Amino acid sequence: MILYFSGTGNSEYVAKRIGKAVGDEVLDLFSRLKNRDSREVYSDRPWVIVSPTYAWRIPRILEAWIKRTELSGNKKIYFVMTCGLNAGNAGKYLQELCAGKQMQYLGCMQIVMPENYIALFQTPHKEEAVKIIRRAEKRIDEAVSRIQKKLPFPPAKITPVDRLSSGPVNQVFYPLFVHAKKFYVTGDCISCEKCAKVCPMNNIRFHHGRPVWGDQCTHCMACICKCPAEAIEYGKHSKGLPRYTFPKEQFPL
Repeated sequence: MILYFSGTGNSEYVAKRIGKAVGDEVLDLFSRLKNRDSREVYSDRPWVIVSPTYAWRIPRILEAWIKRTELSGNKKIYFVMTCGLNAGNAGKYLQELCAGKQMQYLGCMQIVMPENYIALFQTPHKEEAVKIIRRAEKRIDEAVSRIQKKLPFPPAKITPVDRLSSGPVNQVFYPLFVHAKKFYVTGDCISCEKCAKVCPMNNIRFHHGRPVWGDQCTHCMACICKCPAEAIEYGKHSKGLPRYTFPKEQFPL
């Protein structure tokens, strides 16, 4: 079974591409994360978890769900991580996670996709995003081939910077940067409440027709990137930047 979590669509596309190629069921974890649903999930085939990279590791919201949810049946598990640049040393922590669940870790494949982290980085315009996705197709096919042949993913070459990024930097990054304090809405807001609907943390409520952010943000960027009016900003950094969501019309499945 293919399980995925996706904020703006990159991991959704990769998960569905893999699922279609290998002929396996694909399960979107959004509602399970949003509803704190940790009911058992069963698969008689190896698991494939597709996830974005947050601070050079899988999102903590997803890691917590995996820890508390029984993945029954097959005990082998692959991880595929979409990223804007690289996934660092995420595999080390995924291996530890699998050991804790008594599952056989079959490796982590990183897929470079368009950057969506508009809170800190430059998001691409649509034309550049399409080019990045097309370059990623070969890497997705490599993951598919390994899964079909029941081979583990090849180990990634890990640098000292990767170890630092996924280790100490990750530990510092979350408390310092992963919060919703800088989100605000402009006068362009149309009160459609889509931002609240796409938040996996139930972190957005509406007050007098305007969104108000709580303190449970995971920085998936779904609210700011999926706002139909582009009325949400993140401090000064997001001003003038294109909002990124996966261009489904260019890559239908």
